[in-house]
Amino acid sequence: MEPVYRSIIGLARTVFFLEGLKFTVKGAENIPATGGAVVAINHTGYMDFTYAGLPARTPKRYIRFMAKAEVFDNKISGPIMRALKHIPVDRTAGADSYKAAVKYLRDGELVGVYPEATISRSFEIKEFKSGAARMALEADVPIIPIVIWGAQRVWTKGFPKRLGRTNTPISIAVGKPIKPYEPVGDLTAELRGTMQAMLADLQKDYEHEPGAYWVPKRLGGSAPSLEEATALDNAEAAERLARKAERAKPEN
Repeated sequence: MEPVYRSIIGLARTVFFLEGLKFTVKGAENIPATGGAVVAINHTGYMDFTYAGLPARTPKRYIRFMAKAEVFDNKISGPIMRALKHIPVDRTAGADSYKAAVKYLRDGELVGVYPEATISRSFEIKEFKSGAARMALEADVPIIPIVIWGAQRVWTKGFPKRLGRTNTPISIAVGKPIKPYEPVGDLTAELRGTMQAMLADLQKDYEHEPGAYWVPKRLGGSAPSLEEATALDNAEAAERLARKAERAKPEN
């Protein structure tokens, strides 16, 4: 029994109702009723994690999400994140969060991760980091792929948030568990391929607005292609490193 987590979920569902969000969930039976598992989620918007936890409530389970440490440092969100037993990720000390996640998995928890690491500006599946596969292997637990479509319409990178009553449809699919195996590169590739196929399947029954910013270029939208988005990400990362280097320069 987790009264805090349960209360937060109740509050989130009230917010979803007030926003008029219309959820379609399929494959929730693929969430194991017991035991640890890595829950791999695609990343298109800032609210993804609030929607990804919904299928886990079918077997009455909770997901412990790996989230950047800054969220835990915030005086409002920090206490909530700790109470829900989420895992802080410090990019300068990633080994600690990795060890914590593996321990959670071995203790029978569901651990939520974003293999893409950052929001996909193209809304396509980006290249994956290997962390999800490595954790699954080390803890000897399956990987459960979850794909969400429509979350980018609520709040995504570079566009205003739409947290009012928008009646936005959001589709969620849970894939069959993937048993861990070596080499890690092959497991990561299978996970990405599986999630790409799941995303394409979700998109088939979703109504896309021609030219809309939240629609991938492949489907007639104005979002950048995966290649264009990767170039934007690389440029942003280089700029961030340059600013960091400038701040580190000693004063004359």
